[in-house]
Amino acid sequence: MMLRDWNPSIKGLAIIVAVILLSLTFDPVTPLFALAYTILFTFGLGRVPWRRWLLGFVPFFIMGFGYVWTALLFPRSAATEASAALWQWGSFIVTEATLHQALSLGLRVLIFSALSLIFILTTDPVRFMLSLMQQCKLSPKWAYGILAGYRFLPFFKEELRILQHAHRMRGVERERGWKNKLRAWKRYAIPLLASAIRKSERVAAAMFSKGFTGRRGRIYYTELRVTWKDWLLFALLHGGIALCYFLSWKLGYVQWYRGQL
Repeated sequence: MMLRDWNPSIKGLAIIVAVILLSLTFDPVTPLFALAYTILFTFGLGRVPWRRWLLGFVPFFIMGFGYVWTALLFPRSAATEASAALWQWGSFIVTEATLHQALSLGLRVLIFSALSLIFILTTDPVRFMLSLMQQCKLSPKWAYGILAGYRFLPFFKEELRILQHAHRMRGVERERGWKNKLRAWKRYAIPLLASAIRKSERVAAAMFSKGFTGRRGRIYYTELRVTWKDWLLFALLHGGIALCYFLSWKLGYVQWYRGQL
């Protein structure tokens, strides 16, 4: 069973539980082991293109590096005074405790991002909404409303491109500077809003004509069920995290979070 076939509700629950488990520790080794396992789990069972994964992971990597750099530049005074200095350049001092906290914070960002990418890259939005309705008992009005809004996004992008080309044909020059771009967005906002209202009215009329009332108990063309395979992947993910905890504990690196931030 691949991650794309994993029931989206159980997958989301697994990601949330994994994030909670990993937030209990504050050391650099445990999240590093968990990050390596999560990457293997993603590519081994998800069949995710590595370029697409890197495209989603690189922004979080930059964010994590920023957290590390900020923690090194502005350390807590208690951590600086109570630990030996590892490196010093003028007034800039890196102590063992400061480096430990900075790496722990940065790796936390990376592991949470890698877990989130499992859900983002291997979950179909339609199956996710169907799972929320069938397993989590979400109201169909909310589910179909969210799904319709998600489907509208590509249309808005295309309509914005058409508006921009139409303005160019009428002699409107390309906007330069943030003030001119802000005026241009105001000029585009009214046509886009009018188009959104027209599309929403058409969707509402189409759903009403097909007998959609928003009541629960509907019969679905695609029925999603929770099977033992879903719980097997749930156990496989958390079993790997438990193994990372065990290895880190054996090496003597596990430290529980006690408000270090």
